[in-house]
Amino acid sequence: MSALVSDPAALAEAVEGARRSGVVAIDTEFVWERTYYPRLGLVQLAWEPEGPDDIAVALLDAPALDLRPLGELLGDPDVVKILHDATQDLTILRREAGGEPTNIFDTQRASGFVALPATLSLQDLLREVMGVEIGKDEQRTDWLRRPLSDAQTAYAAADVRYLPEVRRRLLDRAHTRGRTAWITEEMQRYERPGLYDELDPHEAHDRVKVGGRLTAEQRSVLREIAAWREEEARFVDRPRRTVLPDEAVSEIARRMPGDMGALERLRLPDTVMRRGADALLEAVARGRAVPQNERPYSAPRSPEEERLSTRTLLLQALLAGRGARQGVDPGMVASKSDLRALVDAGSRVEPESHPLLRGWRRAFIGYDLLALLDGRASVLLDAEDGWPRFHALDA
Repeated sequence: MSALVSDPAALAEAVEGARRSGVVAIDTEFVWERTYYPRLGLVQLAWEPEGPDDIAVALLDAPALDLRPLGELLGDPDVVKILHDATQDLTILRREAGGEPTNIFDTQRASGFVALPATLSLQDLLREVMGVEIGKDEQRTDWLRRPLSDAQTAYAAADVRYLPEVRRRLLDRAHTRGRTAWITEEMQRYERPGLYDELDPHEAHDRVKVGGRLTAEQRSVLREIAAWREEEARFVDRPRRTVLPDEAVSEIARRMPGDMGALERLRLPDTVMRRGADALLEAVARGRAVPQNERPYSAPRSPEEERLSTRTLLLQALLAGRGARQGVDPGMVASKSDLRALVDAGSRVEPESHPLLRGWRRAFIGYDLLALLDGRASVLLDAEDGWPRFHALDA
């Protein structure tokens, strides 16, 4: 059973052990139901002091520790940090421990290169790669309450114990497929500047569920109201929905109240009216004042839009077929918006200016997509597997 590390000396010893091994698995447990920012309860570390048959696990009592030594480990380029679905954990750890994550290996993302989905849960990945079953009973537990139960510590330890071996097995599969360099390149994404920064409040409107269509002016107001909510939620450290529900954000945008009386008729929560009534009216006014050419707007689908959407679907079909045939998760290669951007750019696209035309994505499918758009290729349905297949017209 893994003991809880609650004093600085034991933390330093665990970090040094992980550093000497050169490879450490990391996971976090946190509580996030009642706050804007996650409350970190536990950080799990696992490393191999004497090789694969010797596993050490440390459970760091996050609320009791200054985690800056862990932040230094995160930023150490000589130590591989293994995580599963890494971005959220690294965002939390960067905020709590400092340091800029380097030399990251994400077992979830690596799975997408070896004929596994790049969205596999840790439980499913362990079952697939290791034949190991771990429980889910403690997923919703209160990780801030002390003492932790034996069941909690066992669950937490299991989340990191197997990751060094999982990494080895995924890399073995990747080597067999000639994908090792692709994985190495892909893991550089976790060192991109700004990846762990907070969301721009003026992009928060994309998360708001809106019933029905809004005009361009209403969408502009929605953007300002959602930005106010995002900033307020951070300030009071409460979930967005408790500051102002999506329904209220949408209704304010739809009604665009211009004075206190109109705002009061919307029957917003008393806490919102006390703290934010004036700010909300100012946000409405800012949204309405945005010049028409700067407003977010979803235009009706024109014939040209229909054509571009059809071409995007064609690229999606080719990507899906290539991914299924070669064992690469299409969702990891490109999103629909990535493909649409390539369609919009067309022959004007500059090499290296689009993610699909750089690195392993270019080798995998990028230039074939361009050839398809330029009319130098077509897509045929494969008679054997039924997936779309690239066909060069000059072949």
